[in-house]
Amino acid sequence: MEYKSLPDLKALATLREIVERGGVSEAGRAMNVGQPAVTKRLRALERCFAAELMIREGGRLRLTPAGERVYAFARLVLDHQVELVSDLRQLQAGRDRLRLAVTQSIGEHLLPDLLLTFADAYPSYRIDSRVGYSRSIHTRLATGLADLALTEIQPDHPDVLVQRWLDDELILVCSPRHAEGTREMLAVSELSRLTYVLRERESSMRITLDRTLRDIGIDELRLAMEVGSTDAIVEILERGRHVSFLPRFAVQSAIDAGQLHLIRVEGLRIMRTLWIARTRANLDNPIAEAFITMIRSQVPSP
Repeated sequence: MEYKSLPDLKALATLREIVERGGVSEAGRAMNVGQPAVTKRLRALERCFAAELMIREGGRLRLTPAGERVYAFARLVLDHQVELVSDLRQLQAGRDRLRLAVTQSIGEHLLPDLLLTFADAYPSYRIDSRVGYSRSIHTRLATGLADLALTEIQPDHPDVLVQRWLDDELILVCSPRHAEGTREMLAVSELSRLTYVLRERESSMRITLDRTLRDIGIDELRLAMEVGSTDAIVEILERGRHVSFLPRFAVQSAIDAGQLHLIRVEGLRIMRTLWIARTRANLDNPIAEAFITMIRSQVPSP
């Protein structure tokens, strides 16, 4: 490989700043350099790739198709650089760490107790956790930005290995004060007349729900709102006007306490698996092994 033609990190950082700050002047202020230096770095990057990366339209710079690809590459390289610096600092401090990525529902309802238990059992290990959508988590694993993940959708990548963790179910719940708050069972045909508060379409549970409902001939539910937090949905449900499909692990305690009411749907069970995923590079990672062993013993199947 010809290393002399590789782009400079400062040039990649400059392109990223131009795009994310909205212009050359803004990028210069963020990087504490003058506008000519920003322009010079951008031109050097274009020479490196032998392609025009940005063009001016309507007084604003925008990425060309080649620029879009170089910008995506710049983000990946620079994010790896940040992770590398952090890893080296941890090594110099004599402390190992694990980069853990989890979905929001797992992060809200299962992760806090898991992290506290792990910290008590392994005080010399550090876990840095990040919450995201399953698909972005899969990308972080595949590109080396995460070591281990707890996810609600099974990753499909040759360098990512998965293990079954927990069985879960998406269940229909409402407030006991809702008009259906005393019903034990609904027919599938009755689902279309209810009004729902659901997670956003990009969320793992919503992807699973929409796919399952399409399979039984329900293309759309009567949606009142989409909310990016399971806890917020529970609060909305308590007002008594809406219903929702939510993970059993996230709402079982509210059902047991009488805050929410479970309505079974005749002939419909939305079962799913929560997954442990990691890269091949972390098969011998002692922190990953310790964490996996701990979570398997700490959290029983619902």
